Amino acid sequence: MKEDNTTISNSASFGLASKVKDYFKLMKFTLSFLVVFSTVISFLIAPNEQYYTRPKIISVLLLFVGGLLITGSANTINQVLEKNTDAMMKRTAGRPVASGRMSAEEATVFAIITGALGVFIMWYWFNMQSALIGLFGLFLYGFIYTPLKKVNSIAVLVGALPGALPCLIGWVAATDSFDTGGWILFGIQFLWQFPHFWAIAWVAHKDYSAAGFKLLPSDKGPTKFTAIQTIMYSVMMIPIGILPHFYQITGIISMWIVTFCNLWMVYCSIILYMKMDIPSARKVMFSSYFYLMIVFLSLYADRIR
Repeated sequence: MKEDNTTISNSASFGLASKVKDYFKLMKFTLSFLVVFSTVISFLIAPNEQYYTRPKIISVLLLFVGGLLITGSANTINQVLEKNTDAMMKRTAGRPVASGRMSAEEATVFAIITGALGVFIMWYWFNMQSALIGLFGLFLYGFIYTPLKKVNSIAVLVGALPGALPCLIGWVAATDSFDTGGWILFGIQFLWQFPHFWAIAWVAHKDYSAAGFKLLPSDKGPTKFTAIQTIMYSVMMIPIGILPHFYQITGIISMWIVTFCNLWMVYCSIILYMKMDIPSARKVMFSSYFYLMIVFLSLYADRIR
C-alpha cells in the first residue's frame, strides 16, 4: 500500500511538473524574457526621478512580471490560432496545443487570465498609458500579425510594431509620457527585428512554406532581394543607434558599442548576400540574439555611469 501511495505521489508530481512546463512553452518563456528585458532596461534608462517615486526594485519586479504575462498571453493566442500549422512543422509540432497535450480551450483561458493580470499590474502600479500600450501590442500580435502571416509578407512589418512596443512601455511606465527617448528605443528594436526575423525565416523556409506562411520579402523565398532588404535595415540601424547619445540619454561609450554592433549586423548581412546559404543566415540570426542584449546593457551601463 505504501509503495502504491508513493507511486501515485510521484505520478502526480510528474504530471504537475509536466503541466507547468507546458505553460512555460505556451508563453515561449525564453523569447518573452528577451522581450521583457528590453522593457525593464528602457524603464531604467528613462529619466524618471521627477515623476517616479515608488521603490525601484519593486517596480522592476512588477514590470517584469506584468510584461511577461502580457507577452506570454500574446504568444499563447498565437499558438491557439496556429495549432494546425504548428503541428505540420517539425520545429513547432511539440508545442502543447499543437501536440494535443493541452486543449485550445484551456490555452485560451490561460491567455485571458495572464493577459488581464498583466494589463492590471501595468495599470495599477504604473499608469494607464503603459497598460493600454501593452493591451494594444497583445491585440496586434495575437489577432492581426498571427493570421496575416499566411496572407502577405507585410506581416513582418506589422509584427515588428508589437515587437518594439515593450521599449515604449518601459519608458512610459517610468515617465508617464511619450518622450523622444522612448521612441528612439522603440526605433532601435523595431529595425532590429527585420534582419533578425528574416534570418529565422531563411533558415526555416521549408517548414514555413509547407505551413503556408509568407514571411520573406520575396515570394520566391530566400533570394538576393531578401538579402538586400536585410542589408538595408541593418544599415538603417546605424543612425538610430547614435540618437541616444545625440539626445543626451546616454554617453559616448555606449554610442561606440552600439555602432560596432550595428556594423557587425551589416557585415553579417553582406556575407549573407554574397554566400546566399543557410549557415550565413544562421550567423545573422545568432548575431541578432546577442545584439539586443549587448546594445541595451551598454545603454543602461552608460546611463548609470
